[in-house]
Amino acid sequence: MKRRRDMEVESTEITSCIEELSMMKLLKVKLFKNIHDQQQTPAIAHHDNKHNNNHHIPTMPFLSISNLVLQVLDKIGPTMAVLRQDIYQNIQRLEKVHDLDPAVYSNMVEILKKESNEGKETKGPSCSKALLWLTRSLDFTLALLELLAEDLERNMVQAVQESYTNTLKPWHGWISSAAFKVALKLVPDSKDLITILKGKDKNNDDFKKELRTFISLLAPLLKEIHDVLDAYGLDRLKST
Repeated sequence: MKRRRDMEVESTEITSCIEELSMMKLLKVKLFKNIHDQQQTPAIAHHDNKHNNNHHIPTMPFLSISNLVLQVLDKIGPTMAVLRQDIYQNIQRLEKVHDLDPAVYSNMVEILKKESNEGKETKGPSCSKALLWLTRSLDFTLALLELLAEDLERNMVQAVQESYTNTLKPWHGWISSAAFKVALKLVPDSKDLITILKGKDKNNDDFKKELRTFISLLAPLLKEIHDVLDAYGLDRLKST
């Protein structure tokens, strides 16, 4: 009973993300093995000259991680309200398409492929753009947590500003950039945020190790997604 109670106390958004990412990694290893085995069969071996068919981004696990990031942003406070709303809308858009055919769209790449074939990937509120901005939001989150993992006492306003400048700002128009400058005034101090994020009964050293584990799992996933987005001509797309 005590162990169960301790596990409940220590469960945070970061630990949940680590669990999701670890399961996704195992799933991808299994899928890649199956793909490799299939490609050894001449009858079904083929190559897509335009896109790499070996990429597999599990849709629902990825959206689950995005939802957990939403909860992290909630704890940062009102300063992340605009980004939070954007993430929520993009998650909803991708979930709706996934639910049309869960077997086919269990791989996010199939959603991109569908819109690319229809010429809709950059038109209106597409799922392709939803994945693009979700990925960039995770880039921002990753950059911020990397700074915190280096120094938990880092000035939060500076950390958020630096993370934004290196990830989202290059793709934002002047309206989004102006809104972010206003939001910076509402950033909590680092001590309050760390206390909220790390959960109870966890010291700073353990929390930093947890952050580094999360970073080591999320970074390669984001790199793969950027590679896929680049293959579909989406990675350099800016907001209008």
